[in-house]
Amino acid sequence: MIKSVNFNGRILPESENYLSHENRGLRYGDSLFEAIRVSANKIFFWEDHYLRLMASMRILRMDIPMNFTLEFLESEILKTVASNGLSNSSVRIRLTVFRNNGGLYLPETNEVSFCIEANVLPSPFYVMDEENYEVELFKDFYVNADMMSTLKTNNRILNVVGSVFAKENGYDNCILLNQKKEVVEFLNGNIFLVKANSITTPSLKDGCLNGILRKKLIEILGKLEDYDLQEVSISPFDLQKADELFLTNSITGIRSITKYRKKEFTNLVAKDLIGKLNAAARLT
Repeated sequence: MIKSVNFNGRILPESENYLSHENRGLRYGDSLFEAIRVSANKIFFWEDHYLRLMASMRILRMDIPMNFTLEFLESEILKTVASNGLSNSSVRIRLTVFRNNGGLYLPETNEVSFCIEANVLPSPFYVMDEENYEVELFKDFYVNADMMSTLKTNNRILNVVGSVFAKENGYDNCILLNQKKEVVEFLNGNIFLVKANSITTPSLKDGCLNGILRKKLIEILGKLEDYDLQEVSISPFDLQKADELFLTNSITGIRSITKYRKKEFTNLVAKDLIGKLNAAARLT
């Protein structure tokens, strides 16, 4: 079966050249995206993804089309899933919104287009992967601790270079720092540290992505008496003091880290939380 994409509501073969060299996402990174998990036509945490996208478009001064409702974009996502024959499967959706062609740094228009892609995922729910997963700090470049860094834009060259560094040096992932040398996040997700019953994660003011799974996990932890959650600045020295270290993103859910430098970590809290995360996903 030929894979298809959804461009502004039109289902097109993936091989079709529907974008040009003038695309502002290509030229200037003038674009936002959401990575979304869908399982058997159920979109995980869809309202949270939608609200983040709308808020980010306003911050970037993009015009929000009148038809960009929660229901419209949901139907377009499911239409894309169906067009690829994946309605009964688990799917990774990438919904990209970019300002339309024209202009240099100053755009000719603030009107936007959208593109939706679908790819198969191996599991219908979040699963704890217990394979070895070693991480290291990436210190060649730093995250700016400002609101722009909290948005899921296409400006991801830091993450790209960091991913190349990780591969070249035999690491599974890297931890990004801001210019104050504070821990921000992983290359592809937010970071949580566990020490006894205390769980910490960087605050948005430190420059971390305003992640959907970060948000949901904070909501879940706020209702549990067993854990004390704090959004605080984290130093690299805190990493080796932790009992557990884990990554969160909308596709993986929770990914436990097994090793950072000489420190090896457990995953008992992550195992407990991933079940509660799956329960929350089923309720959305």
